[in-house]
Amino acid sequence: MEDNQATGHHSFSYHVPVLLSETLDALQVKPNGVYVDCTFGGGGHSKAILERLNGNGKLIAFDQDEDAAKNLTEDERVLFVPYNFRHLQRFLRLHQYLQVDGILADLGVSSHQFDESERGFSTRFEGPLDMRMDQRQDVTASEVLKQYSEQQLHKLFEQYGEVTNSKTLAKLIVQQRNQMPLQTIAHLKAMISSVIKGNPNKYLAQVFQALRIVVNDEMGALKEMLEQTPALLKPGGRIAVISFHSIEDRIVKNFFRQGTLEEQQENPLLPDERKSELKIITKKPITASDQEVKKNPRSRSAKLRVAEKVV
Repeated sequence: MEDNQATGHHSFSYHVPVLLSETLDALQVKPNGVYVDCTFGGGGHSKAILERLNGNGKLIAFDQDEDAAKNLTEDERVLFVPYNFRHLQRFLRLHQYLQVDGILADLGVSSHQFDESERGFSTRFEGPLDMRMDQRQDVTASEVLKQYSEQQLHKLFEQYGEVTNSKTLAKLIVQQRNQMPLQTIAHLKAMISSVIKGNPNKYLAQVFQALRIVVNDEMGALKEMLEQTPALLKPGGRIAVISFHSIEDRIVKNFFRQGTLEEQQENPLLPDERKSELKIITKKPITASDQEVKKNPRSRSAKLRVAEKVV
């Protein structure tokens, strides 16, 4: 769900759904099926799924961002859950859905979140260093910058932002943070201006991405959600995940392949008993067409992977 430019449609102005037809084809939507949209956002993918469902079909939409609920339309086939998709199984069970026909997750951030300056997601605006997708949680980007150790900061910028001089950056922040304020985007830009390398916009975008991933524990949530899916899918049911970051994509790829996120202990003397309950449908990830990239440049980094629950 990475930053997507607005277009003129009503909820699409909130967020342009990426790889829309590819995702729907991959899910093989059954008219009377039960589907989960883990990241409702502007409702683009959900709307398209609903168009393929009949009166008996059901869509369960998750979104931890309270703004997303404003995009709901009156439709008794929709059940909205205002929580992070890491709680997938808990809420499905609560609503008596033990298994579903399909699960979709479009990861990252919606354009709406980037465009609201007070949310602090975008380097383009002045605003607080917030970056929380769920406003109910306590940890903000400002807190992370003030409280993490130099080593933790170095690791997060390197891992999640692929920032070239992440070590220098972490050191500078730790040296300066007691002398300088760190409440707003302007504060952070001023503090780190002396170590910015290459294109300043790209550098800042990488720093912001790393902070956002940590503030929202995006990798932890993704892993928890994936581990719940094999049990939640009916045989033949499918899961489709759109990722925008190489780390996310690798997590999804490995999970689909192994059916687990536990590190495989390679012991040549023992047969590997574990079999994944998932069958990979996309040998290579599906990416956006040139046409889509032209219309929506930010779909460039989107990768769709699909797996099916084996009977």
